[in-house]
Amino acid sequence: MTAETHENRLRRLNMRSMRRGTKEMDILLMRYTAARLAELSAAELDAYEALLDENDQDIYQWISQQKPAPTAHQPTVNDIIAVAANG
Repeated sequence: MTAETHENRLRRLNMRSMRRGTKEMDILLMRYTAARLAELSAAELDAYEALLDENDQDIYQWISQQKPAPTAHQPTVNDIIAVAANG
């Protein structure tokens, strides 16, 4: 099996961000990927991809600060919140 190229990974993560299942998450994550995805390090992309594996309702509550994000997702959630506040 061949390794995924960086460009293909960005495209795949962008698509996963756009097709979440809830409009609110589509909008929030599309804005985030437009602003930040291309500049994230490999480790940050890993963290973002792990966040995308979570349930939309949970992610929304973390981003809207209704509930604290798990420690593993806190840096990514904080980055998404910062992008949302500036956009």
